[in-house]
Amino acid sequence: MTHGMVCAPQPEAVEAGVLALKKGGNAVDAAIACALMQTVVDPQMCGIAGFGSLQVYLPGRGVHTMIDFHGRAPAKTTPNMWQDLLEYESEDGFGFILKGRLNDLGYQAVTTPGSLKAFHEALTRFGTLSWREVVEPAAAMAEAGFMVRPHVYDFWTRKETLGLADHIERLRHTPAGRRIYFDRNGDLLQLGATLRNPDMARSLRRIADEGPGVFYEGEMAREIADDFAANGGLLNLEDLENVRTEEAAPIWGEYRGHRIATNPPPGGGVMVLQMLHILENFDLAAMGHNSPDYIRIVSEAMKRATIDKDAQVGDPRFVDVPLARLIGKDYARGQAQEIERGEVAHVPRLQKGYDIKDTTHISVVDESGNAVAMTHSLGMSSGAITDGLGFMYNGCMTVFDPRPGRTGSLAPGKARFTAMCPTMVFKDDALRLVVGAPGGTFITMGVLQAILNVIDFGMSASDAVAAPRFCTTSDTIDVVNRIPHFVTEELEAKGYPVRRSYRTYHFAGVHAVEIRDGKLHGGADPGRDGMALAV
Repeated sequence: MTHGMVCAPQPEAVEAGVLALKKGGNAVDAAIACALMQTVVDPQMCGIAGFGSLQVYLPGRGVHTMIDFHGRAPAKTTPNMWQDLLEYESEDGFGFILKGRLNDLGYQAVTTPGSLKAFHEALTRFGTLSWREVVEPAAAMAEAGFMVRPHVYDFWTRKETLGLADHIERLRHTPAGRRIYFDRNGDLLQLGATLRNPDMARSLRRIADEGPGVFYEGEMAREIADDFAANGGLLNLEDLENVRTEEAAPIWGEYRGHRIATNPPPGGGVMVLQMLHILENFDLAAMGHNSPDYIRIVSEAMKRATIDKDAQVGDPRFVDVPLARLIGKDYARGQAQEIERGEVAHVPRLQKGYDIKDTTHISVVDESGNAVAMTHSLGMSSGAITDGLGFMYNGCMTVFDPRPGRTGSLAPGKARFTAMCPTMVFKDDALRLVVGAPGGTFITMGVLQAILNVIDFGMSASDAVAAPRFCTTSDTIDVVNRIPHFVTEELEAKGYPVRRSYRTYHFAGVHAVEIRDGKLHGGADPGRDGMALAV
């Protein structure tokens, strides 16, 4: 009998979640144990100084809620402080390149870190294990060390060719980073090497002993604030003291008799629902999976959601987001009619660039039917590490638009749009699928395709996340190398630019747990190092 399942991109983190279930913990305990372990073993993808979005479903307690912990621009932020430094926008619309790269690398790139507060809040409200029980495995792993896995090493050594700092520059940006990620000869730790981080272990144990207050208001907070002041950062002690999570009900959509629950703005759930509502007007199954017609129609839905996101979706505290209209069936029907007429949407961009984000995801279901979907991240990791603390800070300021007066413009206390969209799918009020992904603006597109694969094509969770994907967040259709040339040649003949990735797995790392006939089925994206593991 299966008593629960955890699915995530890191084996060590999945194991930590499963061990929490084996101790008698519930889905929330497992998710937080998994998340804390992720901050140790995938330290550029996420961290306790990151941000994210968490969906919790506890049917026995009547709980179904979102806890969002978005990074917010520090109080010292001004709307026009980077206006004269703007060079261009990334092609996927998820980052701006500045002269001097102030928003990308170093202490000015950091927004308020909400992850730790959210982890503690979720555990104490909805979990059953103690805070110390859940934190200690991550601290022990940081002390003992973890093996550098293929995806971690590939990420470290990946070259950024269009304006962003190379990832290795983020690792060596501070003396602490050079001690943690490089050997005594100054060489980057290699694939299979053991990475030990005793500073992070000490930080986690301080947090286990004193609670998250030490990070936001106590001695550790003062250490962080002093480090930022010494290095020209925007973040200060008041920003840390003012960090709050936000709780809201999920936003809902419907697709072919299924109900879809996902996160509200500034999260990416609005895009998932908008695309599903557009695509419900087409017989996708009859077209054939990844056929030229299928890719064209889904790509046009992707482009339309991207255009609306760029222009209209941001932090509701600062932007009037027309949510009801964007996810409304009437609006979707009108967009579907445009696609049927052959109208080709154009995604405006300032200039061309390319961007890949640092994020991770967890999907958990336990034996009581409780479920958690959580996506958390560092954005583009800043490279900043306070000496003695061991963890890297987020780099979320990269995504704010330096041009004043726009949806994503800079403002103190503002959160920027994130494509994170931890999502649950229900059929006849029964949970059917828990799904999410890391991958920047690719996230919504990966989650969309996984849902379509399950509902329209009847795929299992493992097949749904492994099937070849494409992503259209600009006028170009990006495809993985497993989509045949004869398919893309037909698209090109219709006037669509196509860009082929050399990677066989790309465009988000989708992870899902499916409930079918009362049994749990996991799907871990084979393009990452993770797994799905049952208790």
